[in-house]
Amino acid sequence: MARPETTVGQVLLARVEAQAAVLAALDDAVRADEPDAVHRMRVACRRLRSALRTFRRLFTPGATEQLVAELRWLAAALGGARDLEVLVERLAAQARELPAECGPERVAEALERWGGTEYRRIRPEVVAALDSPRRRALGDALTAFLADPPLRRRAARPALPELSRVAAREQRRTADRVRTALAAAPEDRDHALHDARKAAKRARYAGETAAPAAGPRAERYTRRMKAVQEVLGEHQDAVVAAATLAARPVAAAEPFGYGVLYGRQLAAEAAARERLPGVWKRAGKPKLARFG
Repeated sequence: MARPETTVGQVLLARVEAQAAVLAALDDAVRADEPDAVHRMRVACRRLRSALRTFRRLFTPGATEQLVAELRWLAAALGGARDLEVLVERLAAQARELPAECGPERVAEALERWGGTEYRRIRPEVVAALDSPRRRALGDALTAFLADPPLRRRAARPALPELSRVAAREQRRTADRVRTALAAAPEDRDHALHDARKAAKRARYAGETAAPAAGPRAERYTRRMKAVQEVLGEHQDAVVAAATLAARPVAAAEPFGYGVLYGRQLAAEAAARERLPGVWKRAGKPKLARFG
């Protein structure tokens, strides 16, 4: 007897179920402030939200809107702590690479002290979000969603053609954002590049969703989109770091070190912009999204 063909709905629900399990398992780790726990929970939120948005046409109209909104809320509640962690790690590591005349260790330690103070201020907000009725309601809503998935008939279609179609759509969407960013005026460029990064991330997650069914082709697509996301992520991290250094009161004893560190952020922004066309050239090939 022939084995039934995998449907796109089965692939999608497997993705949602796996990420919902990751999300549920991380509450205690985040409360205990375990290393990387906030990051992993935030990524699970984003992967879930992306799956529900990218494949929303497989669900009955409006069925995912509340879940998407609540996942966005939880990711935002975690975001301040994670963004601060990334920022301080970046700046402190780069500070320690400064020339001796810049006072590298003093600059790094000052940044870490500032980061520690900010983290202690933000940390209670993260715990409060996890302990809130809203967080418990989100967990219950995901459980109910998976127990009775509101799938439309089109979710019964064979997986590979549908997954390829979605991957191609997300690739085109990213291409539009990258072209817009590369052509943007300097005053609009940072925002446009950040939009392109979000599009590349969504395309990457579409590839991750497809990979269990589509195999190496979807994995290649995912790697190429991840490379685009990482270049744009480096640009965004440098933009945020430069803005933080510019806005932060500089210790009178170390203005030179802070100034050199600021200049390195500007150089990192420029380097990422220069790399983007080449990285996108590899990720933008139409055949990359053909999984079947």
